[in-house]
Amino acid sequence: MRKLSLAAFAAFCIASVPAQAADSFYLGTWKFSAATLAPWHDAKRAADTKERARLMGKTIVLKAKDIDGPQPFPCKGPQYKLTDYTPDLIFQGAFEELKSKDKSIDPDKLAASLGFKDKKIKTLETGCEFDLHFVDEKTAEVGLNDYVYTLKKQ
Repeated sequence: MRKLSLAAFAAFCIASVPAQAADSFYLGTWKFSAATLAPWHDAKRAADTKERARLMGKTIVLKAKDIDGPQPFPCKGPQYKLTDYTPDLIFQGAFEELKSKDKSIDPDKLAASLGFKDKKIKTLETGCEFDLHFVDEKTAEVGLNDYVYTLKKQ
């Protein structure tokens, strides 16, 4: 009887682990490795190169209970949620907004130009001021002001 109870308790404990734990590939250190002028950048004004210079080479650290890094990335108590986005939804819907202004713009092509290969883009909603969009499990992109920044898992 005791063996059965112990086995049942162990099964309960395993089943109680959040599904997110299995998908926590995103936890850890991510380094800003590249910056590309964003498709939504207004060509009529100069891009903010100071912010780009400040972020390049820096890291953000995604932990279970907080996010460390340069401003504006620090966050206490993130609420992580992995979701599959379509290209029109990434970067807070910026590609769809561009398409609404110019019907010739194709969000799928814009996403492909930034390295996204699929029509489903794994996105980490952080519950903070930013989301991460994954090209693969070791490469993420985040949009900030005039740039799309590429982060590499360290």
